[in-house]
Amino acid sequence: MKIKCIIVDDEPLAREGMMMLVKDYSFLEVTGVCGSAMQANSLMAQDKPDLLFLDIQMPGIMGLDFVRSLTNPPMIIITTAYPNFALEGFELNVLDYLVKPITPERFLTAVNRARTLMESRKSETGNTVEDYFFIRSGNGFEKISFQEILYIEGCENYCSIHTAGGKYMTLTTMRSLEEQLPSGRFLRIQKSFIVAIDKIHSLNGNILKIGTRELPVSKNYKAALLELIDRKLIRK
Repeated sequence: MKIKCIIVDDEPLAREGMMMLVKDYSFLEVTGVCGSAMQANSLMAQDKPDLLFLDIQMPGIMGLDFVRSLTNPPMIIITTAYPNFALEGFELNVLDYLVKPITPERFLTAVNRARTLMESRKSETGNTVEDYFFIRSGNGFEKISFQEILYIEGCENYCSIHTAGGKYMTLTTMRSLEEQLPSGRFLRIQKSFIVAIDKIHSLNGNILKIGTRELPVSKNYKAALLELIDRKLIRK
């Protein structure tokens, strides 16, 4: 599944920076880059994007005013140096609000939200998301259900897929494997570990427990994990 996106920012360096972030994800396809809302409007008429990366402070029409003008807007991720417009942005139903400089971890969280929303929309129209993939195993192939996966461990160009039934080794990178996983069901907790969210047993400090295995959580990914836990936390 490809997410067609347009980058809208009046600063050339900001556009280049966004292109650098986008290029790391094969499920994102840039169909247009421009520096104003008027140019974006023309591109949208031609390309019908799924997602806009939209700056706020631009010449002519401001980013949020442009959002208000759209009758059937695509998904929108705001990219700006001004944090004080966040509430106004979310009132306009933007998907996410990224404050520059944008970190790779924060960018990943935002685009995973876009991918989750795209997948749910496809499911609603009858295009269900497959619940498995195949990996190479010896001279053949092994089918692995997403539901069976406990966690994935990366080591250079190899990955170990740990399931309730055993461990499978495959020659691929963590990033390539992560892009095949359904978003919303898996979470990266460290450079070398991706976990199945529904298989998490506990979190104590920086140690996450799945089954009998204790996995380290890095500070770069802990915020996303805590946000997930907070959404499910039973309160008084």
